[in-house]
Amino acid sequence: MRYKGVNLGGWLNMEGYILHGGNIAESVLKKRFERIYSRKALEEFSGLFRDNFITEKDFSNIAKLGANLVRLPFNHKLIEKAPFRYSDEGFAYIEKALCWAERHGLYVILDLHAAPGCQNHDWHSDSSGKADLWNYENYRKRTYALWDYIVSRVAGRKCVIGYDLINEPVILEKGKISVLKTFYAELIRRIRAVDRKRTIYLEGNIWAQQIGFLEDLLDENVSVSFHAYEPLNYTYNFTPFLSYPGKVDGVSWDYKKIRSYLKPYHEFSKRNGITLFLGECGINWRGGHYGETKYLKDFFSVCDEYGFDYTYWTYKAVANSQWPDGIYQYIPNSPYIRRGGLKQGFEAYYDTWRKEKKKIAGFWRTKNYTPNAAIISVLKKHFREN
Repeated sequence: MRYKGVNLGGWLNMEGYILHGGNIAESVLKKRFERIYSRKALEEFSGLFRDNFITEKDFSNIAKLGANLVRLPFNHKLIEKAPFRYSDEGFAYIEKALCWAERHGLYVILDLHAAPGCQNHDWHSDSSGKADLWNYENYRKRTYALWDYIVSRVAGRKCVIGYDLINEPVILEKGKISVLKTFYAELIRRIRAVDRKRTIYLEGNIWAQQIGFLEDLLDENVSVSFHAYEPLNYTYNFTPFLSYPGKVDGVSWDYKKIRSYLKPYHEFSKRNGITLFLGECGINWRGGHYGETKYLKDFFSVCDEYGFDYTYWTYKAVANSQWPDGIYQYIPNSPYIRRGGLKQGFEAYYDTWRKEKKKIAGFWRTKNYTPNAAIISVLKKHFREN
């Protein structure tokens, strides 16, 4: 069976840009919120967000697209409330997602998007600039224990088909790649002691792009996940007015270029006899005026030719001028976005939460977001081609 679907980015891992905020770590956002209001108010804020941003209706929407898979990113702090101590209340959101998936015929891959100590230097790992997971053994031990806890809770759930052990690790020091390999080997050993059936996905170094060093870790039901967003200045709209097909940074991008870009991953999969999982791909939407639809058609045609499983990033987001957009977009400029303000997105809540929290919670609901008909049309076609 081929697995194709979407990421539920920003729900159990708060990423500022998804609601038009700045790219700051989730922990920084919450610490500021707590200082302004209180710990109790922060808990209410977090609960209301998780209860409203994604609901069972969203799983129904995903199934209607023809998808059969959800990649579920989460921050370790959802579950780990103190080192080696776990929260049933936080884990209840994962269990809720699994129940919704089962009701709507969807499979789930669990994705540790922000690990203890942070696995890369970026905000989406809840980092403020350091990747200390690779510097301190204690953080790695906490990650082992966290996965022990998770697997013990979900190993019997039929909808769970795999564990994406860690999102986009980044180790820049050449001699330290062995730390990542040892880390993966220990996680594989521990998970296999409890669950031998589900697929373990290993992500490559440098934001899940460099995968060659993983070959000797592959085994039965151990595979590789990679991410593909190139050419970044076009897909993320970092350089405005670029079009597809066309030149990006002096290189001509078209169907043949996408095919050659993804070919090394295809050759890796053939050489090792595995199905690769493309965990993230997507595009910033500019009204379809710059070839976005053509890019997605070509991209997914190549993915299907090469036999990748894949999930689109992401399901929903506030329409933005940069970064990959959602299949569902919030388009108006509400008081909770403030596109022209000094404080935008999440940061706007610092000023409005006390008086406006009920309205803000309503604004998070998908019924206020516009489905992107062009993206949906492309995804429906490819989701249904198994």
